[in-house]
Amino acid sequence: MMRISTVWMYQQQLSTMLNQQSELAQTQNEVSTGNAINVASDNPTGAAQIVGLSHILAQNTQYSSNIDSANTRLSTESTTLTTVNNLLSSVNDIGLSAINGAMSSTDLSNMATQLTQYRNQLVQLANTTDANGQALFAGTSTTSTPFVMNSGTGAVSYAGNDQQQFTAIGSGLQVANGDAGSPIFMSLPAGNGSFVASANSSNTGTLVVGSNSVTNTAAWSAATASGPVNDTITFGANGAYSVTDASGNPVTDSSGNPVTGTYTDGGSISFNGVTLSMSGTPAAGDTVKVQSDNASNTQDIFTTLNNMIATLQSGGSSTSINNTLNRQLESLNQAMNAVSTAQVSVGSRIDTLQQQSTSYSDLSITYKSALSDVQNVDMATAISNLSLQSTALQASQQVFAKIQGTSLFDYLR
Repeated sequence: MMRISTVWMYQQQLSTMLNQQSELAQTQNEVSTGNAINVASDNPTGAAQIVGLSHILAQNTQYSSNIDSANTRLSTESTTLTTVNNLLSSVNDIGLSAINGAMSSTDLSNMATQLTQYRNQLVQLANTTDANGQALFAGTSTTSTPFVMNSGTGAVSYAGNDQQQFTAIGSGLQVANGDAGSPIFMSLPAGNGSFVASANSSNTGTLVVGSNSVTNTAAWSAATASGPVNDTITFGANGAYSVTDASGNPVTDSSGNPVTGTYTDGGSISFNGVTLSMSGTPAAGDTVKVQSDNASNTQDIFTTLNNMIATLQSGGSSTSINNTLNRQLESLNQAMNAVSTAQVSVGSRIDTLQQQSTSYSDLSITYKSALSDVQNVDMATAISNLSLQSTALQASQQVFAKIQGTSLFDYLR
């Protein structure tokens, strides 16, 4: 027979009440905090899930902040490039007006003054900074003025580098938040991008070299296969011409015959896959150089503007002015192409940022919902449990109070 002592009975009743008090306290904590898990011991598995989900949400928040910062910087760059492109279009209009119109020396001087203002504005745009004072077009350099202009000559040097700054927008995913200024403003191919065709400055005729381009890619590739092209067109009497290479040897056609012919005003000359349109009349002994583009044959946009300014201020003949302006307009076109390429690249990066931002926004909703399921208490259930547990504890306390006041003598009365 099992013997039940008064002490054992008290201990059992106290143990029951203590457990009820502990459960009631935990439920009260859940109701007051709104959390189903307040310490890891409440639910070790759930606590681990909360830590994991909170870490993911914190990462997403940081990446979203990075995206906002990069988007602001790239949007500023995009706006700046648009302004640069508009400015260069205005420069192009001035150049074409100077070539095509009958301009007085005063007109040309006024154009030069306007181009000087555009050049100065372009330097300012190239030195644009973001909200933190960091230059947009300095690469990874810390300088705030990557483009430095010599106040005496107007020449501009680049103090930045050719690297790009990157922003982390995801695990293993980075996006360039800026661009080096060199490929946009400085290291630009001269001429039409393939070659430069220029009339000799000592020519005495009225020959003007106009538009020119590669019209036969295969022939041009064959001509440049052994190295850069450096050919010379030499004119004789009555427009007769011949073409020689850098060594003075005759340039030959596809049949092996020397390239020769007779040029007439408004005509063109073709060889080695290129075609040069010209106007005016060459004098005997006048020459035109055709040099292919290579690493050393580049011209920055500031030099292009300075050359245009100097030409308009030179007081030279219309032939000389038109030849120079034609070449500078070709270089200007290369600069506009570089700016357009940069605009496309920046736009693509902004699109990537927007897509990634949308993805994080959607993921955050999913993760927050999952975190809420694990972490947040069901308030209706918790309040119901609180009421039941409180009533049960009160009942246990009343029973204990009655049992505590009884003894064996109560049954002997």
